[in-house]
Amino acid sequence: MKTRLDLYNNSWYDPGGGRLKRLLWYFINHLIFNHGLLPINGLKISILRLFGGKIGKGVVLKPSVNIKYPWRLSIGDYAWIGEGVWIDNLGQVEIGAHACLSQGCLLISGNHNYRSEKFDLLVGDIALEEGVWIGTKAVVCGGVRAGSHAVLSAGSVASSNLDAWMIYRGNPAVPVRKREINGNY
Repeated sequence: MKTRLDLYNNSWYDPGGGRLKRLLWYFINHLIFNHGLLPINGLKISILRLFGGKIGKGVVLKPSVNIKYPWRLSIGDYAWIGEGVWIDNLGQVEIGAHACLSQGCLLISGNHNYRSEKFDLLVGDIALEEGVWIGTKAVVCGGVRAGSHAVLSAGSVASSNLDAWMIYRGNPAVPVRKREINGNY
């Protein structure tokens, strides 16, 4: 059996928001969020809230962030979203308080069933708990929950859950050691 993309059908999937809201968001995302010409953090947060995003206080949104659907996004207090982050949230994405998404990382909640002739769409939510750090150019796949203060090292790929207070590295990401945070430097 071969893959038959002519049979692909994701008509069951509803991204929410309605067509007009999605169209308006497409242009606003491109004009305000996707590039660095408007680095005004407060304005971007207000726009995300206007479009249904649940955004906490003290959130930092760096330039060139791409967000698929703000109404499927929740960001906790004092979280940081770095330059070039792509939140491809076909499913719900929850980013906990004090979490950090470093430059160029990707949260991707949609995938395809490679075993299906029709290449069916698969959607899984992503939850990053408090204090999680996703390193530069790392990828978090749909269905993943990262426990409190877990770390996904630069360039790594998380396709399964990350335990709290553990540091993960590689593709697929595997635990390498416990995370310790010292208050004295």
